[in-house]
Amino acid sequence: MAEQMVRDDQTAIEAPKRVPTIVAHDLHITYRVYGSTSGKGSATKALKRVLTRANSPALREVKAIRGVSFTAYEGESIGLIGRNGSGKSTLLRAIAGLLPPTQGAVYTSAQPSLLGVNAALLNSLTGERNVVLGCLAMGMTPAEAREKYDDIVEFSGLGEFIDLPMRTYSAGMASRLRFAIAAAKSHDVLLIDEALATGDADFRRRSQERIEQLRDEAGTIFLVSHSLKTVVATCSRAIWLDRGKIQQDGDAASVVEAYQEAVAEKTLGKAVGRAPRAR
Repeated sequence: MAEQMVRDDQTAIEAPKRVPTIVAHDLHITYRVYGSTSGKGSATKALKRVLTRANSPALREVKAIRGVSFTAYEGESIGLIGRNGSGKSTLLRAIAGLLPPTQGAVYTSAQPSLLGVNAALLNSLTGERNVVLGCLAMGMTPAEAREKYDDIVEFSGLGEFIDLPMRTYSAGMASRLRFAIAAAKSHDVLLIDEALATGDADFRRRSQERIEQLRDEAGTIFLVSHSLKTVVATCSRAIWLDRGKIQQDGDAASVVEAYQEAVAEKTLGKAVGRAPRAR
């Protein structure tokens, strides 16, 4: 018995301490919007209301996040997966402090950085000026911004286009520049929403390598992506959201596999339902 107690004490001493960075407790996010309460056909009904001078549509409540609780730790990269409208981007914005909880709370050990928000890019300015402003917005000094400039431009792959105004960039070019700026600095918590879906295979590979570096620098990464391959390749953990609730939380490969099986089962069920019946 004494030997067992000694071994348990040694295990407790040797076990690495997990440091929480984000704690979400019974988080609810509810949007209040004006719209028809009767579902489909709202555009036609809206026109009818205009022609008949009917009253404005009623105020509706949309529950985007419903009772979400989890804890994220230093060194984790967490993929958020789920179909469109499941609450992934809403959850990121809540973690970043951009959406106040309707109920519950989000506790953070540091200010999370939402990709594309901290790097505040202006369409009227050139990519070059936006790199400098983005670095300053993240808290770098002018000297640090100059030091990081060449690496950011090279990482983004914009080349000679860096001298053109942002309004001339495609959505993919702008996303690459945002990621390059955000990834130039180590973050305690970095939130990325679909940034890796843009660019060629080489850019996606370099982005994944940079995320791994940020994670190894004791940061916590949240990644929203519809590319399940990217989530498995990049993330150590995945949270599957469905209609604002956590469906599954665990090892990235296991959660993605369960999600794919559920999608395949639902697709098969719809196909069977549409199949013509024998007469």
